[in-house]
Amino acid sequence: MNKKNKSEISTSLFWKILENGGSQGVQFIVSVLLARLLSPSEYGIVAIVLIFTTIANVLVQNGFASALIQKFHADDLDFSSVLIFNVFLSLAIYILLFLGSPVIADIYKNPELTNILRVMGIIILPGSIISIENSYVARNMKFKTLFIATFLSSVISGSVSVIMALEGAKVWALVFQQIVYYFTLLIILGIGIKYFPGFKFDFERLKTMFAYGSKLLAASLIDTIFTNIHGLVIGKAYSEDMLGSFNRGEQFPKLVVSNLSSAIQSVLLPAMSKKQESKEDVRLLLKSSVRLSTFVVAPMMCGLAAVSDNLILLLLGEKWRIAIPFLQMMCFSYVFWPIHVSNLEALNAMGRSDIFLKLEIIKKILGIAILLIGIRYNVFVFVGLKAFSDLICAYINAAPNGRLLGYTLREQSMDALNNFIPAIFMGVCIYIAGGYIGTGIISLLVQIVLGVIIYIALAFIMKNENFKMIVSKVINK
Repeated sequence: MNKKNKSEISTSLFWKILENGGSQGVQFIVSVLLARLLSPSEYGIVAIVLIFTTIANVLVQNGFASALIQKFHADDLDFSSVLIFNVFLSLAIYILLFLGSPVIADIYKNPELTNILRVMGIIILPGSIISIENSYVARNMKFKTLFIATFLSSVISGSVSVIMALEGAKVWALVFQQIVYYFTLLIILGIGIKYFPGFKFDFERLKTMFAYGSKLLAASLIDTIFTNIHGLVIGKAYSEDMLGSFNRGEQFPKLVVSNLSSAIQSVLLPAMSKKQESKEDVRLLLKSSVRLSTFVVAPMMCGLAAVSDNLILLLLGEKWRIAIPFLQMMCFSYVFWPIHVSNLEALNAMGRSDIFLKLEIIKKILGIAILLIGIRYNVFVFVGLKAFSDLICAYINAAPNGRLLGYTLREQSMDALNNFIPAIFMGVCIYIAGGYIGTGIISLLVQIVLGVIIYIALAFIMKNENFKMIVSKVINK
């Protein structure tokens, strides 16, 4: 891979991450406002519903959408066939969700869940079309269009939900935030990309993508069910209040990392897919992704953990104090997410969805064992063990690329540690500083500024390549 291509990929990934910052900011502000207006139990109710709609969305959106990106020559007939299949599948799944909602409400002993699940389940329908739009965006690197659509959808849906919460809509404010977001994104993204494949269907085209897409779908479904099973268990075994607090604590690190993961997937999979015939090019892209993403994520997670008490109490209020330890534990969990995502995208790009699926099965067997141990104790032990299992799973994902690409676990660990060590040092410094300067907005701002200065100074002293690259991009732009 020549220097020009490598630079283009790094630039795309870097600016994709920065572009997502606008949408992140809107979502963050809206979530803070809603958390001050609503209670932990109301968040817990919607969290339960979101788990089921998320699993349903995976069935519709994953697999074939990724196959469209990976396929070397995907034309209108491929896109149209997947679109029609997805729409009919989404209708079938929504009907099942509609009919099954009373059973779910019965399990959680909350009759209100029936209507909430039936109404929020509507998001599955626009989601089936959005997945095709996203595939087109990824293949054609139209990330600016995706950013504008996501940003505007976040602003519109967030505004609607805050107004509804102020008017006393309570849990329904959160429900309609999701509905408005999905339908707005569908419309704005459709206008932005100016592409529609038509209504042609070819079953043979679908079959050719099934071998690749079905394994990804199975892997994604297993991963999504397992990722959300902790929420289901917390809501059932402990309480809706505790689930709401866990979700608020997880929200801060998840918001940062999920957007970064989206950036990595959007840029890395199509880039690697184009280079899939050269293992050396894929290895270099993977190495670059691990280095850059951990350079960005590590200080964010360490910083969030260090200022967690100040952040939660200042932004959300005293009623959310119980979310502080959840935030700290989930920062530890999500700091390894770049290693997860980058390695899996490398496998996808090389068409090794078979290995992808095997990894998911291994990780879930391990995760279920840890879950069964954790549920015997209190909720904090339960979540702490989950965070620890995420560390192990990151390196399970990384293992196959040592053999396939020659990017060993040792190399990946060293690349990550070069960013983890200064980030941890920075986190410890601002945590200690917080103990001296107390709480409040001024204290939080001092901690943030101090953390940025320390991390930049360490990156400069250590002559970090990612720091040099980011500085050069900012100066050139």
